[in-house]
Amino acid sequence: MLQATRRAFLSLRQNRVAPAEECWLHVNRKAMACRFEVTLPMTTECGVSIASDALDEVEEIEKQLSVFKEESAISLVNRNAASHAVRVDPCLFDLLALCKGLHDETEGAFDITSGPLTRCWGFLKREGRLPSPTEIENAKSLVGSEKLLLDAASSTVQFKQPGVEINLGSIGKGYALDFVSKHFKKAKEPALLSAGASSFLATGSARAWLVGVRHPRAKQKRLASVRLHECAMSTSGSEEQFFESGGRRFGHIIDSRSGWPAEKVSSVTVVANSAARSDALATAFFVGGRDLAARYCEKHDDVLAIMLEADVHHPILIGKNKHCVVELI
Repeated sequence: MLQATRRAFLSLRQNRVAPAEECWLHVNRKAMACRFEVTLPMTTECGVSIASDALDEVEEIEKQLSVFKEESAISLVNRNAASHAVRVDPCLFDLLALCKGLHDETEGAFDITSGPLTRCWGFLKREGRLPSPTEIENAKSLVGSEKLLLDAASSTVQFKQPGVEINLGSIGKGYALDFVSKHFKKAKEPALLSAGASSFLATGSARAWLVGVRHPRAKQKRLASVRLHECAMSTSGSEEQFFESGGRRFGHIIDSRSGWPAEKVSSVTVVANSAARSDALATAFFVGGRDLAARYCEKHDDVLAIMLEADVHHPILIGKNKHCVVELI
């Protein structure tokens, strides 16, 4: 259900209601298992209408991308692409091509075919379990973006073998933010778009939006504050989904190359020029750790990472992005 709220900040010294230009309009709706929210200046003309149209599109994107909806385009691909090429919407094809490219750029750390491993470890249904080595190897044999055959001329997808499947959970929220940002660019209105507490996109004007990065080990504390201007920020961590076995902690983000949950990092936040890219790279850097992030950022001068490594108390900054200002706390 759509919710719209208006928040005004009171001036404590003068005990007065703040003027409209200092107030914000927040419109939100639940989708993709989180709360999508649009933040606009209170003075935005037709702000609720613009935000509502954008959130309507988020719901349509979820219907296309969700593996939990049998009628979705991705579910259709997963059911049929092992036997024949499946034609998909050009926008979805472009997203899959982006994912395959990011898989190559991140040395396999980002992989949308890791679903069999996620299921093997019980995380698909949030019921974590320790699988046997044989189960892990069997799942690994079905994983790898090189098993995706993409034909740009026909916008078709085909799998090289049965058992391969696509799950866009590690990029879908960011993709949705990028897709709906056109509403605010067209209206020439500044906006901060968010998906849960993990993905943000600042768009529409020279305004810089201040966003906090939560500390993964202390929910009431911040790890950093980031000012975003015409860029996106995404965070990956395993503090919410994990289980313990034999005195060892296993998080839900799987390294598809080893078949085991990633353990090098506690949290990583990535700033990039699109939300889909920041979303995917946050997952990739969580899996690949500092060395992968450093190699990637050296080749891409628009990507910045804030990383808190496992068993380390202070975060590090890797790379740069001229559209943001970071303050570590």
